[in-house]
Amino acid sequence: MEYRTERDSMGEVQVPANRYWGAQTQRSSENFRIGGERMPLPIIRAFAVLKKACAATNRALGLLDAERADLIARVCDEILSGEWDDHFPLVVWQTGSGTQSNMNVNEVIANRGNELAGRKLLHPNDHANMSQSSNDTFPTALHIAAYLSLRDRLIPAAEALIAAFRRLEAENAGVITIGRTHLQDAVPIAFSQEIGGWRAMVGRSLEAVRAASDGLLGLALGGTAVGTGLNAPAGFAERVAAEIASATGVPFRTAPDKFHALSSKDDVAFAHSALKVLAADLWKIANDVRWLASGPRCGLGEITIPANEPGSSIMPGKVNPTQCEAVTMVAAQVMGNDATIGLAASQGNFQLNVFMPVIAYNFLQSATLLADAMDSFRVHCVVGIVPNREKMSENLHRSLMLVTALSPRIGYDAAAKIAKAAHQNGTSLREEADRLGYLSPAEFDRLVKPEEMV
Repeated sequence: MEYRTERDSMGEVQVPANRYWGAQTQRSSENFRIGGERMPLPIIRAFAVLKKACAATNRALGLLDAERADLIARVCDEILSGEWDDHFPLVVWQTGSGTQSNMNVNEVIANRGNELAGRKLLHPNDHANMSQSSNDTFPTALHIAAYLSLRDRLIPAAEALIAAFRRLEAENAGVITIGRTHLQDAVPIAFSQEIGGWRAMVGRSLEAVRAASDGLLGLALGGTAVGTGLNAPAGFAERVAAEIASATGVPFRTAPDKFHALSSKDDVAFAHSALKVLAADLWKIANDVRWLASGPRCGLGEITIPANEPGSSIMPGKVNPTQCEAVTMVAAQVMGNDATIGLAASQGNFQLNVFMPVIAYNFLQSATLLADAMDSFRVHCVVGIVPNREKMSENLHRSLMLVTALSPRIGYDAAAKIAKAAHQNGTSLREEADRLGYLSPAEFDRLVKPEEMV
């Protein structure tokens, strides 16, 4: 491999000749050989959005000439198109402020811009980082990337899953099944009501995500190193936020208190807590589906789900609820991510939180995993759920909890006596109500109508 010599304030560094990054990126890649988790590309894209906005704002404020501003914008557009993805090699496990990733973007902008210009016009610090600090750019990139991951991926996936449940709900109107509490038989419900509960869970979680994401709209840009705004011109924060809002179509705004924006990550932690709520609901739904589909002969067997692949390498013909299992694994990961983000958000020592890369990595992983899992669960499982009406009816009419309909007529204690006798004797409620002298078969049939109990 051929190398070129790059320089920074600490001296000379050898950098691969075919890469646009510079000395600070190279130092980081050599000093932090930890794991394989690279800085997420949505963070790099967010940096490109904010660097382009900063260049336009600096130009409008008379700090940056048109040629340099245009060069920065051109390279940022290339980064946004994914043209230079392999020029951002740094891992998550680096400085907690994300300084090296900020400089990675600055160096790529400067070196690629100079190549386009055919001469050295751009400096990574003086021009690409003008009026900025890593301390305000990284939390800004974090908010941009986090919000866009919700808007562009997670929210549409949740809406599509809600729509699939709504269709399934309508298709199963009038199907009566047995309810269950504590994993024990309860009173009847409509299958559509059970599905409606799943739909409502995702819907309420989605409302929480939308509400919690509002805090992500506040941007730290303009706070520079410690929140004072040193080296940023008057009006910079407001104008650059407006530029970012225009570029993304999201109503981003400047954070009212930059000391809070740099040192606290409560907005991100709060937004991720809504993802944890969604994960909890998806876990519950996936468990319900696999319980109801258990069997096919020795379980509940009240629904069938699509058979997508063989379930065993040794048991022929076995089919497993693999989509449900994937959802629950994703939910477990998201809950773990939430614990990490909560701990990381507590570490805003003095004027800066220094856990931002791991917060960014975990938030974006959660949003991506949940979106992908909801899409996969919907396409490969939910839309193919079919009720086993015969099995539902059999379980419904065998349930001892139908006796609940008798309580208003004969009282709780008498109804309980009937249920216990039927269970002990292996007989029906109808038979025991008659044998114990509480109700005639005709009276029982008039009072116990499962379809009227839902």
